[in-house]
Amino acid sequence: MHQVSVKRIGVSALVVALLIGGVLFTQRKPPAPPGATAAALPASTAPDTTAIRAGLGEVLAAYRKIIVLLADEKTLSGSELAAANQAGQGLFHDNLARIAGLEDAFDALTASRDPARFEAIGRLLDYIESDPALYDADRLAFRELLQTLQADVARDASLPAIKMHKRISEDLDALAEIEHNYEKEIRRIFGRFDQRAIELKRERWDDYVAHLKKLYSREQILKDYGVVLPYPAPKAPPADETTKDEQGEIFGRGLPKKVVALTFDDGPHKLYTDEIVAILQQYNAPAVFFNVGRNLGTLGPDGSPKLGPRAAVSRKLMAEGYVLGNHSFTHAQLSKQTGDSLKAEIFNTDALLKAVNPERSPLFRFPYGARNGEGLHALETAHLRSVMWNIDSLDWADPVPSSIADRVLRTVDKEGRGIILFHDIHERTVKALPAILDRLSAEGYRFAGWDGSGFSLAKGNAVPVEKAAASPGYGESWAIVVGIDDYAKRPKLHYAARDAEAVRRSLIEKFGFKPERVFGLSNGEATRTNILALFHDKLAHGGVGKNDRVFVFFAGHGATRKLSSGRDLGYIVPADSDPAQFATDAIPMTEIQNIAESLDAKHVLFVMDACYSGLGLTRGGGSGGFLRDNAKRIGRQMLTAGGAEQLVSDGGPNGHSVFTWTLLQGLAGKGDLNGDGLITATELAAYVAPAVSAVSQQTPAFGSLPGSEGGDFIFELAGESEFLGAQTAQLSNEAIALNSKQEAARAPVETSGKAAPVVVVKDLQGGEQKIVTPAAVPTSQRQLAQRANDRGLQLYKEKQYAAAEAQFTEALKLRPDFALAANNLGFVYYKQEKYPEAARWFENAIKMDPSRAIAYLNLGDARARSSEGEKAKKAYQTYLELAPGGSGAGYAKQQLERL
Repeated sequence: MHQVSVKRIGVSALVVALLIGGVLFTQRKPPAPPGATAAALPASTAPDTTAIRAGLGEVLAAYRKIIVLLADEKTLSGSELAAANQAGQGLFHDNLARIAGLEDAFDALTASRDPARFEAIGRLLDYIESDPALYDADRLAFRELLQTLQADVARDASLPAIKMHKRISEDLDALAEIEHNYEKEIRRIFGRFDQRAIELKRERWDDYVAHLKKLYSREQILKDYGVVLPYPAPKAPPADETTKDEQGEIFGRGLPKKVVALTFDDGPHKLYTDEIVAILQQYNAPAVFFNVGRNLGTLGPDGSPKLGPRAAVSRKLMAEGYVLGNHSFTHAQLSKQTGDSLKAEIFNTDALLKAVNPERSPLFRFPYGARNGEGLHALETAHLRSVMWNIDSLDWADPVPSSIADRVLRTVDKEGRGIILFHDIHERTVKALPAILDRLSAEGYRFAGWDGSGFSLAKGNAVPVEKAAASPGYGESWAIVVGIDDYAKRPKLHYAARDAEAVRRSLIEKFGFKPERVFGLSNGEATRTNILALFHDKLAHGGVGKNDRVFVFFAGHGATRKLSSGRDLGYIVPADSDPAQFATDAIPMTEIQNIAESLDAKHVLFVMDACYSGLGLTRGGGSGGFLRDNAKRIGRQMLTAGGAEQLVSDGGPNGHSVFTWTLLQGLAGKGDLNGDGLITATELAAYVAPAVSAVSQQTPAFGSLPGSEGGDFIFELAGESEFLGAQTAQLSNEAIALNSKQEAARAPVETSGKAAPVVVVKDLQGGEQKIVTPAAVPTSQRQLAQRANDRGLQLYKEKQYAAAEAQFTEALKLRPDFALAANNLGFVYYKQEKYPEAARWFENAIKMDPSRAIAYLNLGDARARSSEGEKAKKAYQTYLELAPGGSGAGYAKQQLERL
């Protein structure tokens, strides 16, 4: 009876929408003092009801969230309503547990025989009756609890109990009156009575809902319950491109033009199935694998399935997002089968597939395509659907891969669309498949997957085959990295050598520079002779090609000398430089400029953590086809830490100068100002210059050297693959404080017509220039999701949890199957001590990627913090099974011993 009553309120939250925000309680009961709540009332010797009061607040919060979820039901799409129902069910069942706990607490309180128990109950009623923060609509959340409390009090025959029973009865009557008034409003609506009165009532309800929406958002409630709604799918194609519904058997002829579905029969195979999957993943192509039952296992005398070794291949297929179909038990010609033997071929394999994964598809393929009426009827009984094909590779008969590929492509050209039949039990299929997919992709064909009800263009990472953002197109990457702290005849520095080493690691580990092509000099090694030898011997004469890039980093002393012409000339100062011989043993920037012009490389970027001036500047115009045009232009650019005679700030975080720390942060992803996964030298300067100026007396300068044709050096960011966990390092408080100060100063000075940030930066001659962020290179949904995840990771490391949560949420909207982002969102919840919510997202990550061990470790921690010991044990044990030698294995064993 209790559950039915509570469920009625949960399901009919909109009907509770009546709850007009009236004043029945406040009219009947004396109001509390302004601002008073149960917690603010005078202390007494009554039993402590703090936990009960908190529980009432949690019940109210869940009740309100259900209303927010469903208040606009008529405006929600089907998927939005389904998600709201899912989260609402979670809220409802959680509230049942809370209400059951409160009922137990009421039972214990009324049965305690404590003389002050009724005073304690009265305080709880004061909150329900007259707390000024409550609407009457809120008070209906406590109706069932009041009924339970009334029944508890009725067991006591004392005078205080009788008075309390009367008070509760009056409260229940008031709640009944509210509902009764709402019923009268409904009758007025249908009776077409006073429209203005009705309108006023709706406004009052809307005020109540508006109040709740200030407290909660539908998106946040859904996310707390493990749901992030993806962005709406693109609009349907034109009428002649829409998928036609194929009634009965599916042949693929109803697919849109230039759309094919890939299917593979007769597996799983212990070798070739995995190889085929590896090829499909390169093209982001979905597929259906029709399994023969005897390859999966056997059935016992009682019909119970017993899976064999190859079932693991099929289980892995489903874990990676592929679809399993039924291809009979023995691959017999079913057109010749009848009765029980025919049914066994269908139902036995279905039982084995369900044992592999209950979510197996309802698809069946007749071996050889041979079927009869009885077989088709048997499929209906089993709720399976026959899938045929209209493009046959004949790979079971043709031993020549090139011939198989030619046959498929010719047939596809003829048919224009359809289902292709392959077999994943032949090596020749493995060899033929790449050529087929290459050609189909090049000709604009897209791949369809099974969506649960039909073949359709796959979402997100599958169709169309999403081309990666065009690559910067470099050949080899070269670097010279020099850091000097220990000067023989000049003041010593403290961070330069460490800065150079950090930059060297970043080039190799993050941007793929080969270690053998990154040449470094440190301290006493960095003499004038050795520095120039690197430029001349390793670069100018060392094989640098026309399509290569060269990056040069120098950290050390710099100087500026005024020439007789009045022009400033910058120098870098080697470790062995003598101030008395400055003109001969320092290296003038004119010499560096000459070296830069002599290199065959396409793009060269100098980054100098020192102070310079006196360099010429040329400017290149922007272009819409950025990467295409940039590849044609020679680029020679320089970014310096400061202007002439400015001192470089050595005291940045983590043992770096302020400039190099900011540079490393930019290269870690913050310099990707337009979010396309590429950091140009221009973007890097637009990020670094204002950020450094905001926290120091330096004004970094940037520009193109003479001889440049406007090309822009490019770093291509690799997607972050780190699953957040307890071992993930975060930045020091010093680093976070500096980053926050820099971020606050990064607002653009002005905005162009297209809302691209415009940043004012010093040029290499000391003047000012305006830098406009380059237009973003087109990216796919998948890449945008990766970038959002990467930004979330940066924000997490800076302990900006709300902002990180927003970025991981964005990643999941763009790519709903993104296990990495799901885990990371869960860990952000975990860090905020929202353990049930964290557990839901760790479970989501596991569903998306069951082999991801760290998600089980995180899930164990979340369950343990939620006092769910058995569930925590299971998660820790699974982690140890997947990663017995993992970095968290010792920790997981310790946790198991404690539970």
